[in-house]
Amino acid sequence: MIVAPVHQPPALGQLVREWRALRKHSQLDLALAAEMSTRHLSCIETGKARPSREALGRIAATLDMPLRARNAMLLAAGYAPEYPEREWAAPALDRMRHAVELILAQQEPYPAFVLDRQWNVLMANGAAMRVNRLLMDGRESRHANLLHQVFDPLDFRPVIVNWPAVAEKFLHHLHAQIAAAPTDPVPRRLLAEIARYPDVPAPGALHDGELPAPVLTLEFRSRAGELRFFETITTFSMPHDVTLQELRIESAFPADAHTAAVCARLAREEIAVT
Repeated sequence: MIVAPVHQPPALGQLVREWRALRKHSQLDLALAAEMSTRHLSCIETGKARPSREALGRIAATLDMPLRARNAMLLAAGYAPEYPEREWAAPALDRMRHAVELILAQQEPYPAFVLDRQWNVLMANGAAMRVNRLLMDGRESRHANLLHQVFDPLDFRPVIVNWPAVAEKFLHHLHAQIAAAPTDPVPRRLLAEIARYPDVPAPGALHDGELPAPVLTLEFRSRAGELRFFETITTFSMPHDVTLQELRIESAFPADAHTAAVCARLAREEIAVT
């Protein structure tokens, strides 16, 4: 019988070292900014000292650590997490969810949707669903996860005209997510999953050293002709909840007059039916 190895969370010293290296701080730099001696910081990194919650807060602030990583560091030091992580449907997030619903509604007749840190689609406006039905000829997606929708040849991928460039964009974001949270296993797992799909390009392989366009246009084939969008991302400012910090709203805007006209027509047709 093969027993799967038990995942052990990293020790406090390892976490501090990894985040300090990621932010390119020397021990002296971090110690000065966190108002402690270099010797004390060295003892924290080697496991010979247990810092106070206040000291850990100064370290986390200096290293600009995301809330999930701050909680992990507190747990590694034997303290309770400071920042809650709630389900998106939790009553405590009602006001924030209402604000997101307003953003989605204001984006009409153009698509907008909400993603969590695992790239799962949590919410979408009517325009997103209308455009998806058009592109997929009424078929339902095989996945609720945006990465799998884009990379799976049996899902959304065949309707993306410039799929190699779009795939590279998503890979770039995923690698940036890994670099921004090196101790988080989720983006590494997602990268391993999508790497199993055929013909996944290597990051940076498409440009041959040339600078990419300022904004990537997503091009889709449909029975209404080719549709072209560019996207913006909206996040919450200064959140104190892990879920909110990791949430993002992706809004698609038409890149040409034809796409804008098709989106407007789909909205009018839906109103006429209802």
